[in-house]
Amino acid sequence: MSRIGYKKVVIPEGVTMTQDGNTITVKGPKGSISRDFRPEITIKTEGNEVSFDRISDQYKALHGTTRALFANMVEGVTKGYEKHLDLVGVGYRAQMQGTKLVLNVGYSHPVEMAAPEGIKIEVPSNTEIVISGISKESVGKFAAEVREVRSPEPYKGKGIRYHDEYVRRKEGKTGK
Repeated sequence: MSRIGYKKVVIPEGVTMTQDGNTITVKGPKGSISRDFRPEITIKTEGNEVSFDRISDQYKALHGTTRALFANMVEGVTKGYEKHLDLVGVGYRAQMQGTKLVLNVGYSHPVEMAAPEGIKIEVPSNTEIVISGISKESVGKFAAEVREVRSPEPYKGKGIRYHDEYVRRKEGKTGK
């Protein structure tokens, strides 16, 4: 059984938390992020520590989830989040045109993607993409959308993959 919900979250220096009912806003050096939490979980602040309590055992899963979401908010405004993507394939490349990410990944047309609010895209080389921001959820979601444009295929390994992703390769057809 998980006991994540009972762990306290320590708020580092330079980070402020304001609570308005079930809405929590966390401000830090990287920016500000706000989220509505369910009323079944009570949030208590004691000095620079935040603790979470549930009203009954019926909300065990929500207890740990709420604590993890809040901890991700605090980490996001202090350190931020990054996802690294690699393009593997002959002629596959990425580039920035203004604020849009343009991908040439084997289609007859380039694929243009606009970054959502709060997301920063960098293209250090033609085959690398770095997506960063303060919200773990939105960084991961946008990285998944970019990867979905051309998911890695198992025969040649071509496609867009996460930097640390392992693509399991399959053997191709054999002749008679």
